[in-house]
Amino acid sequence: MLAIRKKDERGVANFGWLKSRHTFSFGEYHDQRFMGFGPLRVINEDRVAPARGFDTHGHRDMEIISYVISGELLHEDTMGTVSVIRPGDVQRMSAGTGIRHSEYNASAEEEVHFLQIWVEPETLNLQPSYEQKAFSDAEKTNRLRLVASGNGREGSITIHRDVDLYAGVLEPGVQLTHAFAAGRRGWLQLIRGELDANGATLSAGDGLSIQDTGILNLRAITPAEILVFDMDR
Repeated sequence: MLAIRKKDERGVANFGWLKSRHTFSFGEYHDQRFMGFGPLRVINEDRVAPARGFDTHGHRDMEIISYVISGELLHEDTMGTVSVIRPGDVQRMSAGTGIRHSEYNASAEEEVHFLQIWVEPETLNLQPSYEQKAFSDAEKTNRLRLVASGNGREGSITIHRDVDLYAGVLEPGVQLTHAFAAGRRGWLQLIRGELDANGATLSAGDGLSIQDTGILNLRAITPAEILVFDMDR
C-alpha cells in the first residue's frame, strides 16, 4: 500500500527568518493522522535566512539527521563539536541522555535549505554522540547510495535504529528498483524534481509511505533527488 503525503498539505511554520514545512506533527502543528511513520518521527524542510538560525536548545533520546540541500549550516554543541554541513553531507547527532546545540546559516548572504529528520532510537539514555560524512553526487547518481544504517555498513553513518537511509540523484528516464524485506516499511521523500513511484507521480516536497509493498519501482521524470527509508516496524 502506498500513500502520498502532498507537499502543500504539510504543516507550515513561518517566523520570517525561518520558513518550514512539517511532514509530521511538530511544534504548534498537530495532526493526529500524521504523528510519524514507524520509527520516523520528524521530516522538516527548513529554509533559514542568511546569518540567522536556531539558538542553543536541548534534545534527548532522539537520532537527529541533517541533510543540506543548498547553502551551509553551522552546528555547535555541548560535546565541543563545531562543524559546517554542506550539500552532500549527512550529519547524525544522537541526543541520548541530553545534549544542547545550535544551528545557524553559515552564510551572511545566501539562504540555507535543509531537511531535519528525527528517528526514534531503539535504546533510551544513550551516550550523546556525533557523526558527519560527505557523499558525492557521483556516489549517488542513478543509484541508491546507503548513507545511514543501524550498523554503519558500506561507509554509511551509524544510527541507533534498524533503519537504512538511501540517497539518490537521478537523471531523467532512469529507473531503479528497491526491494523491502517482509515486515519492513518504507518512506520516500522527493527533494527535487518529478518522479514516478509504482505508478504514482510525485513532485518536489512530496513524501510517500510504503507498507506491505515488496518492490518500489522508481522512474525519474525530470532530474530528481530522493531519500528512501527502509525501516523496521
